[in-house]
Amino acid sequence: MKSNSFAKLKTPFCEFMGDIPWAVYPRPQMKRDSFFCLNGMWDFEAQKEDKIPKIFGRKILVPFAPESALSGIDEVFEEGSYLFYKREFSLPRGFIKDRVLLHFGAVDQLCEVYLNGQKVGEHCGGYDAFCFDITSALCQQNTLVVKAWDNLQDHILPYGKQRRNRGGMWYTPISGIWQTVWIESVPNEYISDIKIVPSSDRVKISLYGVKSAVICIKTENGEIKGTACPSAEIAIPQPKMWSPENPYLYEFTAAAGEDKISSYFALRTLEIKKVEGKARILLNGKPYFFHGLLDQGYFSDGIYTPAAPEAFANDILEMKRLGFNTLRKHIKVEPEQFYYDCDRLGMIVFQDMVNNGHYSFFRDTALPTINLKRLSDKNLHKNKKSREQFVLGMKKTVKQLYNHPSICYWTMFNEGWGQFCSDEMYSLFKTLDNTRIIDTASGWFKGGESDVESEHIYFKPFKFKPAQKPTVLSEFGGYSYRPEGHIFNLKKAYGYRFFENRDEFEAALISLYENEIIPAAKSGLSGAIYTQVSDVEDETNGLLSYDRRVCKVGGEKMRAIAKQLNDAIE
Repeated sequence: MKSNSFAKLKTPFCEFMGDIPWAVYPRPQMKRDSFFCLNGMWDFEAQKEDKIPKIFGRKILVPFAPESALSGIDEVFEEGSYLFYKREFSLPRGFIKDRVLLHFGAVDQLCEVYLNGQKVGEHCGGYDAFCFDITSALCQQNTLVVKAWDNLQDHILPYGKQRRNRGGMWYTPISGIWQTVWIESVPNEYISDIKIVPSSDRVKISLYGVKSAVICIKTENGEIKGTACPSAEIAIPQPKMWSPENPYLYEFTAAAGEDKISSYFALRTLEIKKVEGKARILLNGKPYFFHGLLDQGYFSDGIYTPAAPEAFANDILEMKRLGFNTLRKHIKVEPEQFYYDCDRLGMIVFQDMVNNGHYSFFRDTALPTINLKRLSDKNLHKNKKSREQFVLGMKKTVKQLYNHPSICYWTMFNEGWGQFCSDEMYSLFKTLDNTRIIDTASGWFKGGESDVESEHIYFKPFKFKPAQKPTVLSEFGGYSYRPEGHIFNLKKAYGYRFFENRDEFEAALISLYENEIIPAAKSGLSGAIYTQVSDVEDETNGLLSYDRRVCKVGGEKMRAIAKQLNDAIE
């Protein structure tokens, strides 16, 4: 259970519409008119036995993890516990076409799913969506049971910033269902997946599960039609490019027999070139400064899951108001709503893989801080299963998020955590996606193969050094200020410099940009990611408080910094 020294902080989105939280369509890039949401109140039980209990003695609000206040459970369970969920439902008249699919946005980390006493599937991995065909197990009245469990001790599966012994830069762990559970019905032959590859004036759309489909793209000048067999490359007249300043999206439909989906894409390009002798990242053919923030994706009342989907848009818009154009989604994969909001509102995403493997403070933090860094990662993190699970998680992350135009940059390994054979992993990643920037080793343990030079600087001034590759300061800052009444841990704080009041905090932050980041941008720095969007539990170095009710800096001053950074590279 949580200590009394932890304040119960509620975000402004602690109220949700009606009785069903997160009752929005969970897959914006492949939308059908078939949607039955299973979020809401479920029966719940936690126990050490892995057998389905006869009695479910508690209630839980799905999709919130049981460790969160919003779930109604608010408890961290012992290692080795099994979580059981039960929900009864009946589908509306006329809902069933031919096949019925049961979807889970994410369940941490492992689960088995039973419908009317029949096992319909199992899944491994806490951050990716999955579904099961439940047609043969359906009845008029249905009982759905989910068994979930995880293991943070063996470090095999990707687990991110979770730790049972939370504190400092480690946060309260979550388990079980933490994204939307939903059902759709489809014809026997249906579009099972799509892949979208944009360029400056055309788009390639590939459909899976069907032999051909008619694609209809909406433009300002009417409609463009094409036939995918199963792919189509379609030219876009008078193309409009996507950017944070103009996040233009093209909507389209794809129809195959009795199946029809709606989706969207954007046109944008990414490349690396030397401009006036400086290695730069170009967005849509022009040098662009990626002015960003580390975004952990934790919330005071829902932990991994905000109270309502609007919370994502609120964070994005607030950071845009402060002049930022980039969020580095740090060691977490979000529900697709987050990426859709970045697509439509105009926020670039640097997407991290979710780390696994053992983390050592001495090896991975202390020694690099004093500039003692290992030279090779071939013989590190040699556990075969751990390596296999990282690669599997990497592949699933890229596949799931590939179509989102806001994602411009992938981060593979962060500060050596779980890092192995980085050169080989870079080559593998290029086969998954060769259209975006790849940061192989964010921080200090560099291999030979990466698209960028990626630096983390916290405890000394940043001094830019020209390189053959674009340089990205992928973490810096981390200044701490604790606004009274909006603190999670009343006894402890974590950060890299500490300030007693808002004025001192803001002045130090502005000075950091004016004296280090803006001069570096003029000299060739391509991007800078400040730590961070919001406070997270003990870590009080956000621009927002953990409950998102306090912004610690002024918008006018921060927008002036953004303008200077933009002017520095033009």
